[in-house]
Amino acid sequence: MDAIVAENLTKRFGELVAVDHVSFKVKQGEIFGFLGPNGAGKTTTISMLITLRKPDEGEAWVAGLSVAKKPAEIRRRIGVVFQDPSVDRELTGWENLWIHGVIYGVPKNSLRRRIRSLMEFVDLWEKKDTPVKHYSGGMVRRLEIARALIHEPEILFLDEPTLGLDPQTRAKIWDYIEDIRRREGTTIFLTTHYMDEAERLCDRVAIIDHGRIVALDTPENLIRRLGGDVVYLHSSSDRLEELASMLSETGLASDYKIIDGKLMLSVRDASKAMPEIFEAARKLGVKISEISYKRPSLGDVFLHYTGRSLRDSEGSWKETARIVVRRRR
Repeated sequence: MDAIVAENLTKRFGELVAVDHVSFKVKQGEIFGFLGPNGAGKTTTISMLITLRKPDEGEAWVAGLSVAKKPAEIRRRIGVVFQDPSVDRELTGWENLWIHGVIYGVPKNSLRRRIRSLMEFVDLWEKKDTPVKHYSGGMVRRLEIARALIHEPEILFLDEPTLGLDPQTRAKIWDYIEDIRRREGTTIFLTTHYMDEAERLCDRVAIIDHGRIVALDTPENLIRRLGGDVVYLHSSSDRLEELASMLSETGLASDYKIIDGKLMLSVRDASKAMPEIFEAARKLGVKISEISYKRPSLGDVFLHYTGRSLRDSEGSWKETARIVVRRRR
């Protein structure tokens, strides 16, 4: 049985189509990455899956239960780490976990053992009696992960779990996430702004843009689709499209995309392709101001499907809204 199933999941806010007939499945025990620019529909999708918002169309099942018909049962079987911290900063780490465990009905004797086990797991046992207001950002995140696991959920939702943390703390949380899956077989649904995070952790990733899934596969397969190398070419010429079409028609480039005066080419072997690219540009009178190439990464995949890098996609909510507004069907 799949841990999560979404079928034509749709959510509108007036004329804003935040999630547009999204369908996907998450296997039991996998780490599933959900990537997209700000405003693409990631958080709205999660809010429907964790039963905080009702879909306008479509249906979803979490842990085999309908989000429309069994919201209370679903909440008992999932854990959630929200993008914004939600622990009580005036309470100690222990007190935060105790209250959460009581709310979820964990027997008190078991709860004491569970709190110690989890606080040791996230390296916070020595800080158990310290008020959370004295914790660092990384410590708060680790406490929130422990809190989400206190009732032994089948599925853990992590919305930007390492956003704003330093590289060392991020790497430590990656270890925790991998250990959670290894130790408890928990299914993990992860959103992230970090491509290295998605490449390391995720068994499969879905890329959502403008409310729709535009790609879904393993990171390796998505990268493989771009070909052997990715060439980036900068020029102010208005004939970039013509150059790209010529390179594509001759078979030199398997795919291309033009973004803000930058031509992105997928080629088999960049070192062999570069002289031919320069020659084609010379014939068309395209002046190349800069050219570079590299092996493709998940970041290149994201750029290919959305037309922007994940970090560059962070704009104001008003800019995001203008992108995703669509007329009602």
